[in-house]
Amino acid sequence: MSKYIIQGAKDDFEVVIGLEVHAQVISNAKLFSGASTEFGAEPNAQVSLVDAAMPGMLPTINEECIRQAVRTGLAIGAEINKYSVFDRKNYFYADLPQGYQISQFKHPIVGEGTVTLDLGDGKTKDVGVERIHLEQDAGKSMHDQHPQFTYVDLNRSGVALMEIVSKPDMTSPEEAGAYLTKLRTILRYIGTCDGNMEQGSMRADVNVSVRRAGEPLGTRCEIKNVNSIRFVRQAIEVEARRQVDIIEDGGAVDQETRLFDPVKLETRSMRSKEEAHDYRYFPDPDLLPLEFDDAFIDAARDSLPELPDEKRTRFVEALGLSDYNAGVLVAEKETSDYFEALLDALSAKSKADAAKIASKAANWVMGDLFGALNKAGKTITESPVSASQGADLLALVEDGTISGRIAKDVFEVMFETGKDAEAIVEEKGLKQVSDTGEIEKIIDEVIAANPGQVEQYRGGKDKLIGFFVGQVMKATGGKANPGVVNKLLKPKLDG
Repeated sequence: MSKYIIQGAKDDFEVVIGLEVHAQVISNAKLFSGASTEFGAEPNAQVSLVDAAMPGMLPTINEECIRQAVRTGLAIGAEINKYSVFDRKNYFYADLPQGYQISQFKHPIVGEGTVTLDLGDGKTKDVGVERIHLEQDAGKSMHDQHPQFTYVDLNRSGVALMEIVSKPDMTSPEEAGAYLTKLRTILRYIGTCDGNMEQGSMRADVNVSVRRAGEPLGTRCEIKNVNSIRFVRQAIEVEARRQVDIIEDGGAVDQETRLFDPVKLETRSMRSKEEAHDYRYFPDPDLLPLEFDDAFIDAARDSLPELPDEKRTRFVEALGLSDYNAGVLVAEKETSDYFEALLDALSAKSKADAAKIASKAANWVMGDLFGALNKAGKTITESPVSASQGADLLALVEDGTISGRIAKDVFEVMFETGKDAEAIVEEKGLKQVSDTGEIEKIIDEVIAANPGQVEQYRGGKDKLIGFFVGQVMKATGGKANPGVVNKLLKPKLDG
């Protein structure tokens, strides 16, 4: 990845980026109440008296949310703070009825960690995570329900969020996108956040500043609540360019919070940027400091599955996959789950060692399956061909029942109808022809029908053997065993 430089009219500028990611914690109940967190319920159907801030109601910490935050910290190799404090952040949210947000400030639950980015061509970069703290989400104001009034839906009010704050270690829109992608992959693997940006369960505040090479950090602006990786990249490009234009015109960048408009491709001022003292943080008197022991951390660590980087290394070292293929297969948990289920089933059916057939299975997933899914606009979890069915198809190739060429035709029918491979092969009579007598007869016919090409081949044009193989395969409807064809064809052509 080449260095990202913004060319101004007078000078070149670097961009410096930090991200604050809000990730909704996967938990059945909210951070301080027992109300459900299920997405898609009717407005205000999941609101407890605590969420509605009724007088006298007191919050109670949900232990599962704590466990999920600790697991997330462990997954990025972060320091886990056994003592943390919930504070009141005094800022008016129109859709948070208590009039303040319960968050963490000086004593977050997770300290410094690292997310390693995959930048292509085997290159990686470590991005520091400064902290992860827990806080409650606000509700949602609805402005489209009435021409004069704004309604409030409190279903989301009180849902647990992890705010994952990076260090300003990223220097291009691509790196910011790679950071979000990798972070989302990790969260999905360990099951602490579903990473669904369309539903708002993961969103990012993007801090952007620019500077000439070698200069100190410039004044940063925060772009609030960007809800897709593509928009994050666009927002950085647009905001960095805006700041460069201001500086080159002799102005100064104001520290402020801005909104990104993906239609007009511009950022707009939202409010001046608050500092911590503006929020008048103080420890929430209704919640005791949070304390836990090593046993709690050890249990959280033991609950972690194999992480994406570990899985990628195993795919390369134990299965012999290329680094690129392994990276593609582990990028999404659903894809790696599908691949491993396919490989297990194929290994059992073909009685072959997984390492010997892993590359073929990976190529099929990344080629035939991904191609069909992209064409149909489906995800791998929506695939009409299950991992078990895919293994059945590849097993037919392994045992010589059908050729690789025929397998592609069979797969098309499977993808369209959901039928099993063996049934399609039987119905359409697609079993591979390996009978040497039958193939030899066809080869003789092909050679007799193409005397000119035979003469050229025997005159030194060796590459014409591919033409004859193609003619034999055509004559058999692609059913001839290519290995048998190649074995019988050359002696006959050589005369």
